[in-house]
Amino acid sequence: MIHVQSLRKSFGRVLAVSDVSFSLPKGIVAGLLGPNGAGKTTTIRMITGFLTPDQGTVTIADQNMNADAINARKNIGYLPESAPIYPEMTPREYLAHRARLFGIPRNKRNSAIDHALERCWLNEMQSRPIGHLSKGYRQRVGLASAIVHNPPVIVLDEPTNGLDPSQILETRKLMHELGQTHTLLISSHILSEIQLTCQRIIIIARGKVRADAPTDELTQAQSASPSCTVEILPTSTTPDPAAILRAIPGVKKITRFSSTDASYTTDTWHKLKVDVDPDHSNTGDLRESIARAAFKSGLLIRELHAENVSLERMFLELIEAEDSPQEIQ
Repeated sequence: MIHVQSLRKSFGRVLAVSDVSFSLPKGIVAGLLGPNGAGKTTTIRMITGFLTPDQGTVTIADQNMNADAINARKNIGYLPESAPIYPEMTPREYLAHRARLFGIPRNKRNSAIDHALERCWLNEMQSRPIGHLSKGYRQRVGLASAIVHNPPVIVLDEPTNGLDPSQILETRKLMHELGQTHTLLISSHILSEIQLTCQRIIIIARGKVRADAPTDELTQAQSASPSCTVEILPTSTTPDPAAILRAIPGVKKITRFSSTDASYTTDTWHKLKVDVDPDHSNTGDLRESIARAAFKSGLLIRELHAENVSLERMFLELIEAEDSPQEIQ
């Protein structure tokens, strides 16, 4: 449904997007993540035909955006972060306007509008001026306008922006339903939202794709390098607990929490983060190895837990390890 091949876009001497490629089949909900200035918005605008790439191609439902942008756009439902809605119109009037723009035949418009209003929970508000609606309802109107023509590809930029918790749950449910028969590409800065909604995640940093995999695989990749946090009390015979933990087979790195860190408790107890080399053959629970080493050395432990792997941690590690912003030479 969406095929992006070697996209490149520059603004002056700044290279915003460099060699971005990915493909999304029908029946998938994919998330596009990236920090500010990563090239995420530029990529979305090229996919939806609002920007022309310097190089590369975008194909939407077998329609080449470069060669025939008008027909390619007909296959896309696009909800930008700030939906372009008219406050003096009612939701029904606005959807009728959008239906005409998308070329929906006159005899099918009312049923298409009714369907979009129902799916976005707007029936009770369909006759009120959009300008009188809350931000959450205005966001629903924008979402309804993106699906009124039942496009095979739907691109949503921050779709839950401004919604209350119950509306967010309803929107997630709608996106899951749409993902069964459409291709959804969702951009959001809320990483937990992407993790809950999307089956696949594409991370862009400094204009390049840094990760592209199913959501579960991304977090499992991080689990391959386990780590633990331990709070341990040194003794007169063992004043440096880090040296004891560093001797555990497979331990790659010991990081000492600073006494100025909010999670640090006292100057007496040492709080340490223990990382294991994922390539080491040592198996088993790292916590057991730490507890065993501490017991043999007569050290007391009052906190020991495995680090929870999260999409946030994985995302930060990917983007922080990257090179500096690119400039055209």
